[in-house]
Amino acid sequence: MFLDGLDELDQKILQLLIHNARISYSEIGKQIGLSRVAVKMRVNALEEKGIIEEYTTIINPQKISGAVSCYFDIETLPDQLMNVAQILKQNETITQIYRVTGKSRLHVHAVAASAQEMETLITQTMDTLPGVKECTCNMIFSRIKDIKGLRL
Repeated sequence: MFLDGLDELDQKILQLLIHNARISYSEIGKQIGLSRVAVKMRVNALEEKGIIEEYTTIINPQKISGAVSCYFDIETLPDQLMNVAQILKQNETITQIYRVTGKSRLHVHAVAASAQEMETLITQTMDTLPGVKECTCNMIFSRIKDIKGLRL
């Protein structure tokens, strides 16, 4: 995929970091033919431009005993959409909130430590949101494919 503002070396660096964010600058340099210092300068520039936002550890909730993952599609009254989003943003069980097109204006992911915690989220948060016309909940059984960020 062609990305404006990124040359071939930057794209290769990003591909290596997407595959393994813990790879050393020296190892990147060996694989793409640059010095460790040149790689570090390029990575720093990518961070400063906001192209690389963060480095993180992703925990698979399906591998933790008892964890429950769900997604919610929420349709709200137009004047309550951002209010609902702000309320959801404050909840630690909510992991992702997307504003989307279509009938459901918010697509929300949640990961709870147990079925009880998910039920609490539903009864104490989801069921009490202002201006909600419809809220559907789907439990996630397994992750088949999950790509973080932009494909290169």
